[in-house]
Amino acid sequence: MNISFLTEPNRTSIAERYRLGDSDVNELFGKHPSQDDDWVERAANLDETISSRADLQQVTKALRAYQEKLPYYAESAKSLDKLDQANCLVVVGGQQAGLFGGALLIFYKALSVVQTAREAEKRLGRPVVPVFWIAGEDHDFDEANHVNIQTSEGGVRRIRIERPEGPRLAVSRTSLTMQHWETALQELAAQLPDTEFKPALLERLQSHVTDAPSLSLAFARLLADWFGSQGLVLLDADDSNLRTLEGPMFRELIVRNSELETALKAGESQVQSRGFELQAETATGGANLFLNHDRGRLLLHREGDRFIDRRGNVSFTLDQMLEHTDHCPDRLSTNALSRPLMQDFLLPVLAVVLGPSELAYWAILNPAFQEFGMSMPLLVPRQSFTYLEDNVTKLLDKFSLTAEEAMSDWENRKSEWLGKQDEWNLDLKFQLVKQQFIDLYEPIMATVSSLQSGLATLAEKNRDKILEQMAYLESRSVDAIAKQHEASVRQWDRIHQSLKPLDKPQERVYGTVHFWNRFGTEWLTRWMEVPYEITGGQRLVEGKTNG
Repeated sequence: MNISFLTEPNRTSIAERYRLGDSDVNELFGKHPSQDDDWVERAANLDETISSRADLQQVTKALRAYQEKLPYYAESAKSLDKLDQANCLVVVGGQQAGLFGGALLIFYKALSVVQTAREAEKRLGRPVVPVFWIAGEDHDFDEANHVNIQTSEGGVRRIRIERPEGPRLAVSRTSLTMQHWETALQELAAQLPDTEFKPALLERLQSHVTDAPSLSLAFARLLADWFGSQGLVLLDADDSNLRTLEGPMFRELIVRNSELETALKAGESQVQSRGFELQAETATGGANLFLNHDRGRLLLHREGDRFIDRRGNVSFTLDQMLEHTDHCPDRLSTNALSRPLMQDFLLPVLAVVLGPSELAYWAILNPAFQEFGMSMPLLVPRQSFTYLEDNVTKLLDKFSLTAEEAMSDWENRKSEWLGKQDEWNLDLKFQLVKQQFIDLYEPIMATVSSLQSGLATLAEKNRDKILEQMAYLESRSVDAIAKQHEASVRQWDRIHQSLKPLDKPQERVYGTVHFWNRFGTEWLTRWMEVPYEITGGQRLVEGKTNG
């Protein structure tokens, strides 16, 4: 694989400035992965605070029970054995589940978690386990229920499972039927281009859903297939066995809820004082907790001495909330801002792999960690890639275009190329005729305007209509030129659809399953050959394939 760095389009974002080691931004986080001493310091801090976290052996027991639902890989089993060791640390990265593996960025995040754990283990000389935290407690089904592929015709097609009727439960608690899965698989089979790898791909996906699992569980099974051989351990945040162990931290989040809000507001002020906009502003009185209820996953707020939801479904006193933590902690769940604290309570988190948006909201969390007697783990920017297919490389060469130009300036480059195909100089001729017409028409406009004031407006409208018709003829002429070069225009569109589909980064649109279908499982495994970059960054990967 040939690999080169790409220019980050937003170099002033908080995530990019952090990635590049800007000292002003780094103060928000406390540590940076590029600093060797920070890794040692974080490990030492975790050793000193082991008694304040959940019992790691009990956590490991819960994770073992969950892995039994997934395809077995000896390397993942070895990772669980490591977790039983008192000196083991973890690298965590998480995401909402995605249908059939979801977007490429999820694959890249799991890859980053595995590579970061491997690098940290070498750096520290002690066991470090990669853990992927599936946000199964999230109730936004529409974020998880789809995957995009490129069809045989070159367009982007979304395969999705419609949310079942009923309340908006956590994704891991949303029951799906075999009919849901069969319909999704049938559509995927119909839309994926036929390749030598397609039958085995569909068969493997079918094997994951024979028991009509939730979206989260099917997703975990696929991630296990992709990264189990690399020792990745899967965790569902909505796992009832883990919830039982989280009760003490839920108690802290409830008892000190107003202090949590104050700390988050302090974090927001620190971010804003450096000239950054907030990723999402915290709501006044927000408890930063959810309650799993028959009517759905309800966001809780504090109103006086009670915890309520805005629609009036529930209202609990402090004591009633604390009873939940003792007797039914699985009724509670965290949100995006309290989840990092729970994560740090549950596991010895050496480092967390985060995408750009996640880094932006983690920027406000340092005061919250300190409020709860914790310190921020190392934050490792997720590695980001654009994959350049062989046939697209040939098209770029044909049009003397770089991949970066194709992604950042495709429309202008395409227009310039199309203009060069105009052997009649239509653009120049139309410009000349328009100007000549305007010059000839000016005296007429002046004359009729002097005859009657109302005729001035009529003359302007008449002129504009004639110019509009000229523009229409010009556009039809350009279309005629394009039609003469229709095959080449389609090739320009093929470049764009591959590198920046829907005008978005490739990794945010296409699913991993799209490339798996084109190039087989070898394409998946070869990513482990890509050199690890501890501070991430956008890279272009050009690989020779057999597809």
